[in-house]
Amino acid sequence: MLLLPLLLTACGSEVFGGAQADPAELKKRAGESALEHVYVTEIPGFTLAEQSVNVIGHDGFSGTYVSQRGARVQLSVDRGKLPENGCEGCVKDGDHWYSSTGGESVYQRAEDGHVVRLVGSDGADRATLRTAAEKAHHASPEEMDAVLPEARPAGGAVVERGDLPPNGDGAPRNDVGVSG
Repeated sequence: MLLLPLLLTACGSEVFGGAQADPAELKKRAGESALEHVYVTEIPGFTLAEQSVNVIGHDGFSGTYVSQRGARVQLSVDRGKLPENGCEGCVKDGDHWYSSTGGESVYQRAEDGHVVRLVGSDGADRATLRTAAEKAHHASPEEMDAVLPEARPAGGAVVERGDLPPNGDGAPRNDVGVSG
């Protein structure tokens, strides 16, 4: 019985790298994305483009991995189901459904009430995309900390443009001259 209180005190947060993951902070950083939809993958030669991390759909998650030669793989996770046959024109490939049309290849799978989808373009070949699909997984708190953008201040960030006049609202003048 001595273990029960010890186990109960360990619930509620995860420890990684000597630091404690604050679930509330991760949720704030995820914005509209549900933490259950934050996935990551590993693709040799590709890195996640930080500016691409965003919400997709109502509360899904999306991020794009890019290579130095310009190939792209977009990973997205959103609520939904796949039909029994995966999709029109799809073929079963391991745990995934694969399709290719118009220069884009897609691997997708249903998992726990959502769809994990990887779309390759601009030179991401089928083998690369399959590797990305096989390695796609729900992000650990440490991985979430690495991929989620820093929390934005309430009301959005103010960007100083530097190209606006110091007085007035900086809007362009639309005076109508003699010619109309």
